[in-house]
Formats: sequence, C-alpha cells, structure tokens
Amino acid sequence: MSQQRHGSTPGEADGVPAFPDLPEATIARLPEYLRALHHLAETGAETVSSEGLAAAAGVNSAKLRKDLSHLGSYGTRGVGYDVALLVYQIEYILGLDKNRAVCLVGVGNLGHALAGYAGFASRGFRVVALFDADPKKVGEEINGLIVQHTDDLERIAAEESIAIGVIATPPGTAQAVADALIAAGVTSILNFAPGVLSVPPNVDVRKVDLAIELQILSFHEHRKASLTALPGGRAAAVAADAAPGKAAPGNAVPGNQEAVGS
Repeated sequence: MSQQRHGSTPGEADGVPAFPDLPEATIARLPEYLRALHHLAETGAETVSSEGLAAAAGVNSAKLRKDLSHLGSYGTRGVGYDVALLVYQIEYILGLDKNRAVCLVGVGNLGHALAGYAGFASRGFRVVALFDADPKKVGEEINGLIVQHTDDLERIAAEESIAIGVIATPPGTAQAVADALIAAGVTSILNFAPGVLSVPPNVDVRKVDLAIELQILSFHEHRKASLTALPGGRAAAVAADAAPGKAAPGNAVPGNQEAVGS
C-alpha cells in the first residue's frame, strides 16, 4: 500500500475519512505510540516493525496494527512503518500541528511544577497564561510568564485564543474555575482537582487524580500479597521452578499471612 508524504491529509488517497472516528481506547494509546516514535526518530531510525513499535509502546503488536489501521497506515510488508510519516499522521490526528494555547489556573505546589514543565512545548502546546485568585501569587513570574488574577481570565482567554484550560486548584474552587473557563470559550479542560466537574455536553474533561492512581496501585499490591498467601500461589510457583536437588518450599504459606477468605 502506498504511503503519503507531508502535505497530504492522512488516509485521503485511500478512501479513508480525513478525520476517522477513532475508539476511545485507540485515542488513549496514540500518544504512547508517538512518544516511542519520537524516541526512534532521535536515534536515527527511519522504519520500525509493528513488533518493535509495540514493544516500545508497551502494547501487543496486533492491537497496535489495528489502532494504526484506523489512520489508514498499514506499513509495508518486510519493511514496517515509515517513522517520519507515522509521526506526521499521529500528530495530525491528535491536532498537535495546531500548536494549541493552554492556560493554567492555580499556581500552588502542583500548578507551579506544571507551569515550569518544559515538555509541553516539544509536544505541540504553548502555555500562554497562568492564573490564581491569591493576591500574593498574582504578579509572580514563573517560567517567563506573569501570574494573572482569575478575574482577568475571560479577557486573556479571548486575547490568546486559549484552547485548553488546566485546573490545579483546591477541590472547593475547581467548579467555579471550570465555569469561568467555559464562559471564556474554553471547551477542553484537564482537571487535577479531586472531584467531578459539571460541564455542558460540548466540553471535554480529562481528570488526573494522583490519589486514585495510588489507590489502584494499592489494590495491585494487595492482590499480589493475597496471591502469595494462597495455597498454590507464588510460593508454589517458586517450588516448581526450583533446580533439581534443591528443597522446594511446597505450598506452605510464608510467615503469618492468611489466605483470602480465612
């Protein structure tokens, strides 16, 4: 299948819609593919196999091929994918060729760290404005930007054509900030504040809650500990892998751990 170069819309020549209707799971994986592709490009790689790209992105190759087929990108048998072309296709679909303007509301500890992060610019985003309601923080300079008062949000959002708003405020003020962003015409929000925002149907919200992520990891730790304690669990697996002549630990439960349900 022929591959297109810069200047053409991905998929158009092959009858694939210029902007395909992608599954949410595929959208979530595209940035992982893009990160891996950027790394490959930095090492001088011009092509990559589906297996190699899948391993770099942490997915299986069948899933990757299906995801990329949605973009009209099928690779070349025996060669793989053109790295530069695939970067272009994914960046086009993700809208990263637009160099989107972003504002950050809330410059506490987390907001301050986000404002100073240099990785946004290299991935197609410009942080153009910082806001806070605390008079003590207004006027502070962070990474070349002066913190503005939230009262000026609507005016500055219009002046800077802000597309995405990032909320890093305490939970009690997050809804009011979201309302102000929406009133200013912002229709995409990244929310770091705990809780659920109420927004109109045309507004997209992505939520990042570090406490929830830690709780999910805690579940996996709990599960691993429980599996270790169960008869036939990890202790038995160690016994099965023991070298000939070595004493196997059998199905004994180590220490004073109890099996689930006991």
